[in-house]
Amino acid sequence: MRATFKNEPFTNFQIESNNKAYDAALALVRSKLGREYPLVIGGRRITTNRTLLSTNPAAKNQVIGVVSQADASLAEEAVQTAARTFDSWKHTEPNERARYLYRAAALLRRRKHEFSAWMTVEAGKTRAEADADTAEAIDFMEFYARELQRISKPQPLTPLDEEENQLYYIPLGVGIVIPPWNFPLAIMAGMTTAALVCGNTVVLKPASPTSVIAAQFVDLLEEAGVPAGVVNYLPGPGSEVGDYLVDHPLTRFVSFTGSREVGLRINERAAKTQPGQKWIKRVIAEMGGKDAIIVDDDADLDLAADSIVAAAFGFSGQKCSACSRAIVHETVYDEVLAKVIERTHRLTVGDPADASTNVGAVIDDKAFRKIQEYIEIGKKEGQLVAGGASDDSVGYFIEPTIFADVDANARISQEEIFGPVLAFTKAKSFEEALQLANNTDFGLTGAVISKNRSHLELARRDFMAGNLYLNRKCTGALVGAHPFGGFNMSGTDSKAGGRDYLLLFTQAKIVSERF
Repeated sequence: MRATFKNEPFTNFQIESNNKAYDAALALVRSKLGREYPLVIGGRRITTNRTLLSTNPAAKNQVIGVVSQADASLAEEAVQTAARTFDSWKHTEPNERARYLYRAAALLRRRKHEFSAWMTVEAGKTRAEADADTAEAIDFMEFYARELQRISKPQPLTPLDEEENQLYYIPLGVGIVIPPWNFPLAIMAGMTTAALVCGNTVVLKPASPTSVIAAQFVDLLEEAGVPAGVVNYLPGPGSEVGDYLVDHPLTRFVSFTGSREVGLRINERAAKTQPGQKWIKRVIAEMGGKDAIIVDDDADLDLAADSIVAAAFGFSGQKCSACSRAIVHETVYDEVLAKVIERTHRLTVGDPADASTNVGAVIDDKAFRKIQEYIEIGKKEGQLVAGGASDDSVGYFIEPTIFADVDANARISQEEIFGPVLAFTKAKSFEEALQLANNTDFGLTGAVISKNRSHLELARRDFMAGNLYLNRKCTGALVGAHPFGGFNMSGTDSKAGGRDYLLLFTQAKIVSERF
């Protein structure tokens, strides 16, 4: 086994040489724009007549790539190919499977800025956000490789005098991986490699807005030596291809990250047993959040303001862990609000390719219109104190927007907006703040800024969030340190990047031999 896992360091963009290296990576990526990306089934490249243009959210007329789109017949071919490949891949020795991930992580590390630059142009990520995404992808592969080697060792069991007992974690079968566009490399890579390292085969249906990044990663896995058919790249419309894959009787599990609506639809469809199906399908789902940062009356207010702004407006609020609610004790409410407004006004909105940009564009026209609609709703539910403007003449830009004096039951306090919109709510006490924070259907992340030990302990016990952070922001989970997944309508609490995660892609078999 490799040395103890350590997180991949982030790039310091305060160092000019790092910015120059990133500029070079952007130039390389721009030289490759507009290329065609075929499906990949069993290692075979398949170009279809139906295509989808992937475009730059910050420059909507710039085509990143032309992506072939699958139909139901190609989805069938992908599942059958994955099923045939599983017959051999499942017998591959665990340490060999782990080595494929180590090799892929090493390749990605050498091309770190290049993959980050792809995310800047296709997903609209700033340098720092893209760099963190690539680092997390490396972390997932390094971590899951080690975890597979750990759980492949003899597992501790109660010894018996006349028997030898052994517990094995064996793969499940064909998995459907449906990743999101907001972490188009890290989450996609993590979901895919967790499945394959356990001995499963994968049909990867990438998020439509970031299909090119997924194609680049599939090529990387091929370069790392992952055999043909272990991962099959199948972009296509969710209503046609996605439903077909989820419903298929050979599908053994579905790994999904995305909206609550789609996740519940997948869970419902997967629960229906199809003719010829031999198993109960497993669904691993992460479905978003409506996350709050609580600020107590004795809190470090500068820390609180910094945490709120970073968590609310990083990547334009397009994170399931983003702070969309600030719940502040009434005695410090006005001061915290003023500090957050002042810091928000310092943010630079613009092309994420520019080193000076803090907030880039939102992902596409549908997100742009949805966020605009919520801003109009917010004007009726609270006081607009910052931002609110938008411009889609070149790209899909929306100012970081803050509404003050918002009721905890308002729509902008309850519904996931997935954009740079923050609702401020006043609480009369810490206990009320905690009650308001729990007053949603979600339970993904949350944070408490306080110096009061009894309040921190109360939050530790009663704040219903899968990832709770005390005296820091509610975004920025690190693989290994912060296993990630939430409660309630935030998903199945699958804890990506944790020691339990790979067990979701395996089944336990006990073998007892009596002497």
